[in-house]
Amino acid sequence: MALELGLDTFGDVTARADGSLLPYDEVIRNVIEQAVLADELGLTFFGVGEHHREDFAVTAPEVVLAAIAAHTRQIRLGTAVTVLSSDDPIRVYERFATLDAISEGRAEVILGRGSFTESFPLFGLDLAQYESCSPRSSSCSRRCAAKGRSPGAVRSVRR
Repeated sequence: MALELGLDTFGDVTARADGSLLPYDEVIRNVIEQAVLADELGLTFFGVGEHHREDFAVTAPEVVLAAIAAHTRQIRLGTAVTVLSSDDPIRVYERFATLDAISEGRAEVILGRGSFTESFPLFGLDLAQYESCSPRSSSCSRRCAAKGRSPGAVRSVRR
């Protein structure tokens, strides 16, 4: 087995030399440029994570990954975790099946429940149900995969 190297990012909002923060749109364009460079250098994976906080620019990784897919040819593209506990598992699969088609089979989705819970109140979900959401969503995701609705490789991780 050959050594595989990859990168992942959440689109961290960073500061310029003068201390001012980069705007979200610039951060997202920088992420796309970084992925293109990673592809040109021969890295095997580029992951874009999801956060719903002010210190991260990427809230819709599959959209950013689709833009990356349009500018790359080899690198596998995936999430640095898709927060399944606050999303609809069928829609997650549909979005990643679309990304898999756009990228010609290079899409991977890494599922988890997330290490932060900021998305629960944002989406009107009850934080008290945090523990029960992930298993139900993961079960639905596995049923989608079994019916051939799955994009690329699917890995479920516990975070």
